[in-house]
Amino acid sequence: MSDAPFEYQFHPQLAELPAEAWNALIDDGNPFVNHHFLNAMEQHGCVGERYGWLPCHLSVHQQQRLVAAVPLYIKTNSYGEFVFDHSWAQAWHQVGLPYFPKLVSAVPYSPVTGPRFLVASHLSARQQSELIELCIEQIQQFAQQHNLSGWHILFAEKTQQAGLATHADMLIRHDCHFHWFNRHYGTFDDFLQRLTPKKRKNIRQERAQLVKNGISLRQLDGYSASDEDWENFSYFYHKTFSDKMSLATFNTAFFKAVARALPDKVLLVLADNASGECVGGALMYRSDTVLYGRHWGCKEEIKFLHFEACYYQGIDYAIQHGLECFEPGAGGEHKIARGFVPVITQSAHWLRFNPFAQGIQQFLTDEKAMIENYYAECLAHSPYAQESVNIADNKKPG
Repeated sequence: MSDAPFEYQFHPQLAELPAEAWNALIDDGNPFVNHHFLNAMEQHGCVGERYGWLPCHLSVHQQQRLVAAVPLYIKTNSYGEFVFDHSWAQAWHQVGLPYFPKLVSAVPYSPVTGPRFLVASHLSARQQSELIELCIEQIQQFAQQHNLSGWHILFAEKTQQAGLATHADMLIRHDCHFHWFNRHYGTFDDFLQRLTPKKRKNIRQERAQLVKNGISLRQLDGYSASDEDWENFSYFYHKTFSDKMSLATFNTAFFKAVARALPDKVLLVLADNASGECVGGALMYRSDTVLYGRHWGCKEEIKFLHFEACYYQGIDYAIQHGLECFEPGAGGEHKIARGFVPVITQSAHWLRFNPFAQGIQQFLTDEKAMIENYYAECLAHSPYAQESVNIADNKKPG
């Protein structure tokens, strides 16, 4: 690493940084930390004061070259994080301390694993680690200077999460997601053959029932999806949130902008009925090696359509494109019967001032034990006839 000094800056808009330089720091083509993806959220009103996600991304320059960056947000609530800290916020409130605002390194509304520190690949592993440590120091100083209660790094990829866990002042939380792993399948039927006979039969029956009912599926990318397709999907997406009396944050303009900027990273699955009417859909994104399921919705309830659009179409796509893993989203034991296995994820939390050190440490210990028990219970119900996923690897975050 050059002896030239580093220049640190926090940016309230990602547009202040050039997309080409930012994206050059990304490994594996991860779409969620791509400049175009994050910037589209800012440009189309998906983040900001209304939703409690205020951008303040960190950039690190050396001799005018961007060598590191951290997607970063000031949060005024806990919405859209998928690592729930409401009890922490309540405890702070009860003793008259502000828990908000806080800092979060995550992809808004997206419980997806990935890099949370973007570092130039031309640097050695040691230099990258040193630069990450400098970023950590800068962000902690920023939190101190602005009286932010802490900093929360959510769903970091496993190498970065392991590095964060070495910090004595980082609190580590655990959770359990369900992922599908490609075991060198050539076809969807190859995948089915690895399942127990009962699970294999059930999946075939679910898919056959949709065909019998005249439902057909289309797989589209950013090139092939039309404006009408995106408007249909946006309607399904918003209807899902409305039905659950929740807050939809994305919009049609955002979906279209990402599709234009990252056409190869988009998988839009749409379902048509026998009359050719579009009745439901699921949206996924992909890196070079991983498929990520994100959003789903339908015009009316159609039995088994959710499983087909959100899981089976994604598995088939991953097999056909040689992807290693499929992360369908947070939660849901029902995923086990459809070929997904439990994976323990982690997040790191730094608190500027912790008035409940002993209580929170006990909370973390109890949470970890609960998640490990849940993981073991889910693993015992594996759908595979001969389980070959490396159990140790499944327990690693990322």
